[in-house]
Amino acid sequence: MMAPVPEPSFTLIQLRYFAAAAERGSMTAAARDLVVSQSAISTAVSQLEKELGVQLFLRHHARGLTLTAAGTDFLRELRSFLSHAADLEETARSAGTALVGDLSVGWFTTLAPFQLPRLVAAYEQEHPQVRVSVVEEEHAHLKQALRDGRCELSVMYGYDLDEDLDHVVVGAATPYAIVSARHRLARRKRISLRELADEPMILLDMPHTADYFTSMLEALGVQPTVRFRSPAYETVRALVAHGHGFAVLNQRPVHDTTYDGARVIPLQLTDDLAALDVVVAWVRGTRMTRRARAFVRLAKSELSG
Repeated sequence: MMAPVPEPSFTLIQLRYFAAAAERGSMTAAARDLVVSQSAISTAVSQLEKELGVQLFLRHHARGLTLTAAGTDFLRELRSFLSHAADLEETARSAGTALVGDLSVGWFTTLAPFQLPRLVAAYEQEHPQVRVSVVEEEHAHLKQALRDGRCELSVMYGYDLDEDLDHVVVGAATPYAIVSARHRLARRKRISLRELADEPMILLDMPHTADYFTSMLEALGVQPTVRFRSPAYETVRALVAHGHGFAVLNQRPVHDTTYDGARVIPLQLTDDLAALDVVVAWVRGTRMTRRARAFVRLAKSELSG
């Protein structure tokens, strides 16, 4: 009769310490975050490696840690487990009543000023015992933040979402044009982008965003002449307000005044242009916490308009 294979005897604390060290790339930084000694992190990781029979980290003198291939695979599976463990802990603590704990949400940098304050305020009003933190980045960095576990959810546009990410559509952003108050079309309410074909364009120049706007024009047979590029939303609006060109945007402020007191005129577009989906994304295969599920429900309600 074959002897039974002993089951691993690692602890939840060891798993949490390993995940913190992996995400910070340093046992010292992980110890600071968790308010424990560095030796506690080091001992826990060493014991975990011994129990698993694999090396999870490459340790570099004065240069921190890097994950081995086994460590990378283990961390990927571990995130889902830790998320489930946190949900179990939350359920036990709350006993079916109020949500408690932490929720980190990523926000695409041009969506954040329009959506973040209102949605976070509404969420915290409904769930005052949840501590919400924010990671504000552009698209590629948000995807990596989801994979790294720096945020559980991310509010972003629904393009270029890789196969390892899941998402739900919570809203839509319709493109519109802006011109200066002195522009020949400023008294109009609706125009076609073709009417701006011979004019210079001010381009919101962020990864994917620039391609999205230029390809929109090219699909209508308009080859845009870009005069200025800027990754800053308000810089684009200010340049338009002072007559340097037109721009196409998706998010519209309540007021048409720029930071320096000038004014832009928003114009609805008559062209057949698809709205850009606003989504909440997360890593596929992970089990969302109750806090995250509550955020998705609220986002659908608040952003659907």
